[in-house]
Amino acid sequence: MTVSPELLTRMIKAGAGEVPADVVIKNVRLLDVISGSITHTDIAIVAGRIVGTYGYYNGAQLIEGENRFVVPGFIDTHLHIESSLVTPFEFDRCVLPHGVTTVICDPHEIANVLGADGIRYFLECAERTVMDLRVNLSSCVPATPHETSGARLEIADLEKFRSHPQVIGLAEMMNFPGVLAGDPGIIAKLTAFQGGHIDGHAPLLSDLALNGYLAAGIRTDHEATTAVEAREKLKKGMAILIREGSVSKDLDALAEILDANTSAYVALCTDDRNPLDILEEGHLDSSIRRLIARGRPLHHVYRAASHSAARIFGLKDRGLVAPGYRADMVLLDNLETCAVAEVISNGRLIRPELFEARKPVPPVGLASMKAERVGASTFIVPPNPRQNETPVIAVRPGLIITYRESAVLEVSELGTLPDIENDVIKIAVIERHGINGNVARSFTKGFGLKQGAIASSVGHDSHNITVVGVNDVDMAVAVNRLIELGGGFAVADGGKVTAELALPIAGLMSLLSFEAVAEKLHHLREAAYALGCTLPEPFLQVAFLALPVIPHLKMTDRGLFDVDRFDFVR
Repeated sequence: MTVSPELLTRMIKAGAGEVPADVVIKNVRLLDVISGSITHTDIAIVAGRIVGTYGYYNGAQLIEGENRFVVPGFIDTHLHIESSLVTPFEFDRCVLPHGVTTVICDPHEIANVLGADGIRYFLECAERTVMDLRVNLSSCVPATPHETSGARLEIADLEKFRSHPQVIGLAEMMNFPGVLAGDPGIIAKLTAFQGGHIDGHAPLLSDLALNGYLAAGIRTDHEATTAVEAREKLKKGMAILIREGSVSKDLDALAEILDANTSAYVALCTDDRNPLDILEEGHLDSSIRRLIARGRPLHHVYRAASHSAARIFGLKDRGLVAPGYRADMVLLDNLETCAVAEVISNGRLIRPELFEARKPVPPVGLASMKAERVGASTFIVPPNPRQNETPVIAVRPGLIITYRESAVLEVSELGTLPDIENDVIKIAVIERHGINGNVARSFTKGFGLKQGAIASSVGHDSHNITVVGVNDVDMAVAVNRLIELGGGFAVADGGKVTAELALPIAGLMSLLSFEAVAEKLHHLREAAYALGCTLPEPFLQVAFLALPVIPHLKMTDRGLFDVDRFDFVR
């Protein structure tokens, strides 16, 4: 924030009570997230900055706080807005009313499809959102060399964006094998961001390998899935971001690590959360209420959601309701349930007209779906003459980690067949960027499908088409409908599409409102459940089957991938 001498003088005098403030929030109970004390006070604001607390003020605009509690605005420390399936503008409108006044996003989903144009689109949106949208520059595009991405970003591409005011640093360094192996491209990116912020991504990494990874200057991790893993990372200087998304649900496992000793080094994130879950459960407000319900110290939970998050990411102007800080605040009817009543972002009371006043940003990537139509024969899995047992990707609810199992499958003139009774169905990944036309096929379990198919053009991180299904005809129907839509989700059964959602912006985001997307997601879930699906969030679970930086077994357009060995299954 640029402040002139005249404005700074007015801030000082307003804080001292000598002149009126611009805005005064009257009659609130302020929770101090440092000490835990609660004090009845007014809050004075000038030009988006808090200038007075623990006193009584007058101002040009008075907001009656109605004896509500006030806490600092929440900060989502790591997320991919693309996974909300809506544009950054719709995400802004959807999430800000939940008290999230700052988000730190990594646009690597759209970057994997469109490259630098995708990052540029996000930065243009960030200049106009009501919330403060910050960007970490995507470090791994593509995530690995073992899949076909629509783009590639090297350090020269990232350097062009480093000076943008909304950029914080380097986003999650997913290619931890590349870090440890000293990959020249990875080392170039890490070298360029030494002294700045570098986000981590190191699932299950421990011991000396973790030491080597952290020696690169990496400071955060959102991939811990057990308290033991998180505690080792805390001990070695990492800040832990407790993640609770639509698929990756780590809060219950990690809640115990948040206490008075650790709260300065713990923050909250969602990573990937769709608008239906946001409408039904909330956003960071949901994580806050659940942590408190699990017995975590109340003001330490609110500290992790605000002050600790700000410090971890170098945002020194926010995270406290105190003089000199950015006026991002949440008014709550109840602290224990995090019942959001009003939100103030940069000194502005959130109202619909703030969203309506934003200058539009034209959509990008509307012609990114370049896959050719497929037939049922595309999904025939040839028998493997070298082994009696077939490797199977095992999916578990609430985890993007998958497990390697095996199955003895019947073979016919139609190749290797699924075993529906034992929940073993087909999976295929189809390259959709128009580069090589790759199709890879295998088997997965854990979906519970008894019929039909589910297809998605959201396929982390290269975003090829991923489809799972019981029969080849429905798999082809679902995939071909996605191609017609320009990307999205589709459910097929009995040779026809039973539910769909178009995601024409890079095959990742809708042009619709978040309310309309949530309604379509509801119909998609119901259609998936009608196939027998037992997963609470089937579509993002499908999307993560192709992510070869998350253990243990994944599927890319080039074949079945063993993440532990970081090589293809032979």
